[in-house]
Amino acid sequence: MSPAPVIIAIDGRSGAGKTTLAIELAARLREHHKVSLFHLEDIYPGWNGLAAGIERYASTVLAPLHRGEPAEWVSWDWAAHYDGDTRTTRPAEIVLVEGVGAAAAAARPYLSAVIWADSPEQDRRSRALARDGDSYAPYWEEWAAQEEEWLAVDDVPARADVRVLNLADGAAPAEVLQALQYLPALSTVMLPELAARRGLEVRAERITAAPDPARLFESLYGRSANAVWLDSSLPPDAGAAAERSRFSILADDGGPFGQSVRHAAGSTQVTVGNAAVTTEEPFFRWLDGVWGGRTVHGPEGYPCEFTLGWIGYLGYELKRETGGSDVAAESPDACLLFAGRAVVLDHVDQTVWLLALDTPDAGNWLAAARTAVTGACVSAGVGVEPSESSGPGTGARTGPDFTARDSEVAYKAKISEAQYQIAEGNTYEVCLTTALTAELPAAALDPRQAYLALRRRNPAPFASYLRFGDLTVASTSPERFLRIASDGGMRAEPIKGTRHRDSDPARDAQLRQDLESSPKDRAENIMIVDLLRNDLSHFAVPGSVSVSRLCAIESYATVHQMVSTIDARLRPGMPRAEAVAACFPAGSMTGAPKVSTMAILDRLEGAPRGVYSGAIGYFSLNGATDLAVAIRTLVLRQRAGGGTGLSLGVGGAITADSSPQEEYEEIRTKAFGVLSALGAEFPPG
Repeated sequence: MSPAPVIIAIDGRSGAGKTTLAIELAARLREHHKVSLFHLEDIYPGWNGLAAGIERYASTVLAPLHRGEPAEWVSWDWAAHYDGDTRTTRPAEIVLVEGVGAAAAAARPYLSAVIWADSPEQDRRSRALARDGDSYAPYWEEWAAQEEEWLAVDDVPARADVRVLNLADGAAPAEVLQALQYLPALSTVMLPELAARRGLEVRAERITAAPDPARLFESLYGRSANAVWLDSSLPPDAGAAAERSRFSILADDGGPFGQSVRHAAGSTQVTVGNAAVTTEEPFFRWLDGVWGGRTVHGPEGYPCEFTLGWIGYLGYELKRETGGSDVAAESPDACLLFAGRAVVLDHVDQTVWLLALDTPDAGNWLAAARTAVTGACVSAGVGVEPSESSGPGTGARTGPDFTARDSEVAYKAKISEAQYQIAEGNTYEVCLTTALTAELPAAALDPRQAYLALRRRNPAPFASYLRFGDLTVASTSPERFLRIASDGGMRAEPIKGTRHRDSDPARDAQLRQDLESSPKDRAENIMIVDLLRNDLSHFAVPGSVSVSRLCAIESYATVHQMVSTIDARLRPGMPRAEAVAACFPAGSMTGAPKVSTMAILDRLEGAPRGVYSGAIGYFSLNGATDLAVAIRTLVLRQRAGGGTGLSLGVGGAITADSSPQEEYEEIRTKAFGVLSALGAEFPPG
């Protein structure tokens, strides 16, 4: 008896390209494994025998193979319309079974993974008839009716681990092979494929140039459904924030290794081209499996920590995995794309780095990216953006009409309730938030133009523009949540304390001084510093946690902010995804103590935060990460029926001595930079 094989079913309606997919997938798997292949068309007892064929297949083929025994089964003679000879299918390390019903209910107890292949109906019919000729044509409707009857009671597509739209363009086998590597049930058998993926090298080019980032992004990724722009939009001489403002990263999910992922409420879906794989597991556990090891090194002389990898956002509701309660959000709890190639702008050295995993098409992409860089270099100067007409997203006062989730009276009442919780000893700082929302008709607001307006009005070291299909995130965040360098250095830089900027220099200096000397703001900031010191200590080398900067003032286009810096060193061998989880969500967006305060916030706010209060940034293939807190962040969702929904979260820290009026004015101040860029105002009342 042989060891029990891994059995993978490839199911789908007739003509979906299952046979070709199975043969080509088997060929790829045979590079590292012994593979056996079984076709259900050899066992169906006639054109009306789908149900009987499934029963035969499960009992005479799958059951013995699952035990590691050879399967003897009776074939069907399609010419004689009767039983044919007896055949034997021997077990192997991997057994692929393909055909209509391969993953039927009777078969699933024996299966390690299920792939559902689909294609447009007109393509399926033409493929099936081209494959089997005129012999199939008289039976197409009869066979299709059996498929529909079976699927009406056995929803195999909904139970599939991997779903692929097979367009017969040759891409499906490679996409499915990548998708299979995410399934926990196949993690052991797929180790050779995973090792090959981790052994990739980066091809790189350095160009001395200072292209306009907006033009470059549009040139390279304007037509990409999923694309990201981590945009350090502060000038290189931005004072204390200069270290955070050096690099911008532009990428999409194109190329052989391009992927995107959406996580919601414990379900993670990774899309690889036209294939999608779904796993049921916590997000940070999934992240730990795909990131954290030093699998790729940067090119010589490359100064940035990003060496390709995952880029996107983590939403606030991932707190369900870090001690918070389970709250459902309208938007996915996380959206990331895997960038197997990217453009990195070094704003200090005025250089451009082109990075691509070494694949057969890498040279073509590098050439195209080089051309795009040249085209985005404008003679009029660095950072010049295309002129735009007035209207929404350009700063003119004709923008969206926002509605506040909480009226002024209601928000102040929640402040009072938060102070009651503080007085009761249940918390000592509550980062209370609310949201402004608007609904716009279709085409009333271009998300990209809205972001360009935001970055002009409110440049920030952690600005970002993320596009994931129907969801766009436009952020001008000044706050770093967490950085873990490839060598294990850790840094958090919480912001607590805000004053608006004034056009009068004397008044502006007075506002800055008022913030710097404010006992209340300093107390808020120091509370969060203590919280983050504790968060970092869980995975830090003992004695390495230090506060290198306490309650410093940084000035941005629309606000003065109080910022502190906490440093630490990650203990060798510690899982980096778990180190991120230990700090998530940012303490500056919860209050302290974190877990009990999040429960209070759930009751007070009464609604999910979504992207807002989460984190935006990258998880690099060299083990580095750099994440910003998702504040000053506009979220745009394209509605299924047309139109766009807008959401802007705002909030502030409540302490025992907070003034409700001053706290309300603070959220207006924080919203001003985004609202004014859209030509909108804070809603009255």
